[in-house]
Amino acid sequence: MSSESTPLSGMRAFTIVWFGQLVSLLGTSMTGFALPIWVFGQTERVQELALVGLAFTLPLILLSPVVGALIDRSDRKLMMMLSDLASGLMTVVIFVLITTDSLEIWHLYITSAISGAFQSFQWPAYSAAISVMLPKKHYGRAQGMISLAESGSGIFAPLLAGAMLGVVGLRGILLIDIVTFLFAVGSLLLVDIPNPERTAEGAAGQGSLLRESAYGFQYIFARPSLLGLQLIFLVGNFFVTMAFTTLPALILARTNQNELVFGATQAIGAAGGVAGGLLMSAWGGPRRLVNGVLAGWALSGLSMITIGFGRGLPLWAAGLFVGAVLVPIINGSNQAIWQAKVAPDVQGRVFSIRRLIAWCAQPLSQLAAIPLADRFLGPAMLEGGSLAPLFGPLVGTGPGAGLSLLFIFVGAIASLNGLAGYLIPAIRNVEEILPDHEAAGEAAEMPVAAAAEPASSSA
Repeated sequence: MSSESTPLSGMRAFTIVWFGQLVSLLGTSMTGFALPIWVFGQTERVQELALVGLAFTLPLILLSPVVGALIDRSDRKLMMMLSDLASGLMTVVIFVLITTDSLEIWHLYITSAISGAFQSFQWPAYSAAISVMLPKKHYGRAQGMISLAESGSGIFAPLLAGAMLGVVGLRGILLIDIVTFLFAVGSLLLVDIPNPERTAEGAAGQGSLLRESAYGFQYIFARPSLLGLQLIFLVGNFFVTMAFTTLPALILARTNQNELVFGATQAIGAAGGVAGGLLMSAWGGPRRLVNGVLAGWALSGLSMITIGFGRGLPLWAAGLFVGAVLVPIINGSNQAIWQAKVAPDVQGRVFSIRRLIAWCAQPLSQLAAIPLADRFLGPAMLEGGSLAPLFGPLVGTGPGAGLSLLFIFVGAIASLNGLAGYLIPAIRNVEEILPDHEAAGEAAEMPVAAAAEPASSSA
């Protein structure tokens, strides 16, 4: 009997898991909206916003190699449940601290670091689970549904949190978040996520935990096309993270800390993500998926430039909306390529290293945003500042103007980054160069080295 016809398996199981994650994401996004407002209200600086983000990202990146090996060794459903439970527990800790009037910013550094460590299991396990739950023709649609859940929660979370903050405060928002974690864990208890079959690629990477942790590097570095794709994300993420770390400060500074405008821009941007998620869910991505990645990056840079030129809600919302439409297409197209090309039993290791490559520069980016925003661009774009005469006519002057200028520069770099991928044949032709993983499965009886050779030599 096929997995598609088995109760609570296949697309039905994925939809149940997806719904649980959707509800959980709603609560998480409400907390993600409320906490930056609280942090910025305490300090009115980018520094603390950046450090909270860094505390989350750094352990997530550093643990990725070991996490990938553990995922391939373990039950992927269990890994997802542990991640959800740990994140929920950290929200409980913050709730207790705010209830006892004890919450300080340094507490958020600790809880964010612990959440990041356990969150490192979530995405690789979820992505690898999709590969064994669904046929490849649904990979792009599944990623579209995931993006739809993320963006859908992004629409309602800012609106709900913005409306409720004045009534229930941060404590009430955290309580809602805690309840929604139960949906994520409960949905996983209802479904079956099968273990992948062993392939030649999986046998090649088997060994000690240290060897298996390093296998993801070996796999990607042997395939320049996959490595090239991730370098596009590495460069793009470095600059985009630098800008978006400052986005709450930009909007709050230019609106005199208007929470309603901040919430509206977040919700409108998330509506774009919903539109992109619906499009990707129904469409599955362009025929040549690499175009969804490279052209998507180029166009997303233009959306950031639009945000930079904005001095109020209309252009901010337009830039965020268009950029968010593109995110599911970029990520969904990239995800579909990797899920098709990488054997399911090594996806935990390979996908963890894939994320490490794409994200490894983000901590540096978040740190760089602090002096760039607080000490250089911010003061330089105040009235009478060193850059105000040159760039003031473009973005105005005063609080937040330096951050607007940052978005323009970063958007230009992001666009050039996507276009550069078309100049490199190994990236441009990734779908033709690398075989789908069925080919690796058919070659499972060949010697391990021979089975792996075509992908690496042809790339």
